[in-house]
Amino acid sequence: MQFGIFSIADITPDPTTGRVPSEQQRLRSIIEQAELAEQVGLDVFALGEHHNPPFVTSSPTTTLAYIGARTEQIILSTATTLITTNDPVKIAEDYAMLQHLTGGRVDLVMGRGNTGPVYPWFGQDIRRGVEIAIENYDLLRRLWREDVVNWEGRFRTPLQQFTSTPRPLDGVAPFVWHGSIRSPQIAEQAAYYGDGFLHNNIFWPMSHTKQMVQLYRERFEHYGHGRAEQAIVGLGGQAFMRPNSQDAWSEFRPYFDAAPVYGGGPSMEDFTRQTPLTVGSPEQVVERYLTMADHVGDYQRQMFLMDHAGLPHKTVMEQIELLGTEVVPVLRRELEARRPADVPEAPTHAARVAASEARHGAFDDAYRFETGDNWTGLRAEDAKGQR
Repeated sequence: MQFGIFSIADITPDPTTGRVPSEQQRLRSIIEQAELAEQVGLDVFALGEHHNPPFVTSSPTTTLAYIGARTEQIILSTATTLITTNDPVKIAEDYAMLQHLTGGRVDLVMGRGNTGPVYPWFGQDIRRGVEIAIENYDLLRRLWREDVVNWEGRFRTPLQQFTSTPRPLDGVAPFVWHGSIRSPQIAEQAAYYGDGFLHNNIFWPMSHTKQMVQLYRERFEHYGHGRAEQAIVGLGGQAFMRPNSQDAWSEFRPYFDAAPVYGGGPSMEDFTRQTPLTVGSPEQVVERYLTMADHVGDYQRQMFLMDHAGLPHKTVMEQIELLGTEVVPVLRRELEARRPADVPEAPTHAARVAASEARHGAFDDAYRFETGDNWTGLRAEDAKGQR
């Protein structure tokens, strides 16, 4: 099972000091948090995508590439890649490029986003969000899987003899998780393609999460990708820890009460009862997260939000240290022991390359796109004869 942290990179005033980090300070903090995540044994670091204040994550690929150059093993992912307002051609190019630069340590969480004004900023209509997501993702898959694409749809200009470059590393596209909190259509889309489904349930009761995951699992089996329990599932999570649980509650409360992401809604007591937010000792976090699989079945990825609500960078680093040294080792051991042998492990690039080679033989990475007489420079007729 994979464990990791994700950041939405919000710039929120610290309610205890009034301090507000600069954009550069916030980005530097994120880099250091990702580096520490690898050092303490976490498997994944993920970054959200937003195009509006108070967030500074408008270009996840730039940030992840920088992190990739400073790390060696950790998987670099997105907490959301906006499939609706990004051009699928640019997604195909950017994440294949990131694959090559990081040796395959890349996957994505596709999502529609929850900020309505973003759609018109990028020339789209939010009322067609699901339709755009379905069409764009279908094109993205073709761009990664076909060397030459001829395509026409409703929401972007047609493509004629288009080749997305670079091609996916080792002939295997990045693994895709479809992220959704409310939309059954997206769970259906994930199941249709046999992709992963990540329910970032940080604001939702487990009863809702269970329904969404169950729908995805049932449809995964319906489409012939395997049994329902073999579907690839990820969950979100939140925790704030101190060795003494009372210290954790008193320290985190002002951040919870002032955080715009909570919106002055339920009390911290109610929120911790109703959602995955766990405030207390590392042992209490372990106890809480060991129960998640009882609700959704054995799953492959557990992510934690650690750096939001104006928490000081030093505090966040302490939280990551506790997560990696005291929480995850126990969760990893206990959850792996209960996982049936026929339930797949979390996908990695190496495992997916091995599976591809078992089906199709070794991938030939020789460059085969010669200068030709079309705009892409690819002579499709010649290339077909060479393969």
